[in-house]
Parts: sequence; structure tokens; C-alpha cells
Amino acid sequence: MSFAANPSELFGSLGLLSIVILLVLTIFSVVSWGIIVNKFRRFGRIRQEESKFLQLYERNPVDQLTLRNQAQTLAYSPSSAVYLGITDRLPAPSDLFASQTPLEPQPAERSPNRQYLEKVAQYIIQNHINHQEAYLPFLATTGNLTPFIGLLGTVLGIINAFREIGVQGSASIAAVAPGVAEALVATAAGLFAAIPAVIAYNYFLSRIRKMAFRVEAFTIEFLNTVEESEKAFEVEVAR
Repeated sequence: MSFAANPSELFGSLGLLSIVILLVLTIFSVVSWGIIVNKFRRFGRIRQEESKFLQLYERNPVDQLTLRNQAQTLAYSPSSAVYLGITDRLPAPSDLFASQTPLEPQPAERSPNRQYLEKVAQYIIQNHINHQEAYLPFLATTGNLTPFIGLLGTVLGIINAFREIGVQGSASIAAVAPGVAEALVATAAGLFAAIPAVIAYNYFLSRIRKMAFRVEAFTIEFLNTVEESEKAFEVEVAR
């Protein structure tokens, strides 16, 4: 195998196993970049809808019908999903959050206890986390595995280099360079696939943790609001 002076000749001079290794690394890299782009778009949509829902909730906390209608259109917002999941299990949201005393007091139906509502919220939050973590294990696998695949190509390149030395009977640069170049190509391909995958994996995990903290904070605040509203409603009905 003679030394290739340009990239096209270099790739053309690679052995079959090295070509297979580069093909595998290319597949890992392409799929990883597809996941990264898709996740960036999804997290952007989540951030946009989450911000919109929280603004609606803070601006108009009394008109629950309007807020519920808006929340149903924000499928990517985890806080919106928690809000809908909790209010769906309340006896009468329109009465519970009413700003005025009912004209004819009716016996108040007890809402589920807070522990049950907390479990409902936890299930909804975990479901959103699971959806957001989809395909992230592939990024972790890519970051952990592709350097070793590249290392395999490096080992094969070095083996070819020593084989050429044995065939030619000399350790000249012409005999060693092709194998070394083949080894470096495999190493570079492995790192090219691994580095973006590791960076993206850690970044997305950080985003998911921050999202979970925000939604848990909203859940605590909303459950307190539900509990206080229910107590106030029961007092008004009892009068």
C-alpha cells in the first residue's frame, strides 16, 4: 500500500476493515447529529410553550375556564400538563376557584387529598421527563463506544504499518506512513462522533433537570392554591 498524498487517495487506499469501521462511525455520527438537531427543536418548543403557560397562569389565575382552554393547546408544556392533570381530578374547578360567593350554597364535594394529587403530578412530570430523555441513551452510547471503535481502526492501521515494514524489509517513511495515516483517520473519526454526542448529552440532561425543578416548584404553588381555595369555598358554603 503506497502513501496517499491527498484525502481521496488516502480513503481509497484504506483496507476493507478500516472502511467498515469508518462506515460504522459515520452512521453513529449522522444519527447522533439528527438526534441533537431534533432535541434542540423540541427543547425550544418546550421552553416557548412553558413560558407562555406560566405567563397566562400568573396574569389570570381566576378565570380557570380560559386558562384550561389555553393549557390544552400547549402540549409541550409540562406545567400545563400538570395543571390539567390536577384540575381534571378536582370535583368542580369552576366553583373551587370562583372569586364570588355562590348564590345558593350547595354541599361541597370533597376533592382528592393532597398526597394523591402530588402523586398524579409526579407521574405527569416523570412522563414528560421520559419523553424528553428519549434517544439520549444513544448519544451516551455514541460518546462511550465510538472512541473504542476508532481505537480499533488505529490498531488495524498500526498492524498494516508493521506488515508493510515486513514486506518491504525496511522501516522507511514510505512503508510506515500509509498505516499511520489509516490509524489517524480512524482515531479522528471516532473523536468526531464522540465529542459532540457527549457535549449534547450533558447539555440536554442539564436542561431536563432545570425543567423538572421549575415544574416541581409550579406544582407546589398550584397545590397550595388548590388547598387554600377549597378551604375558602367550604367556609363560604358552611355559612
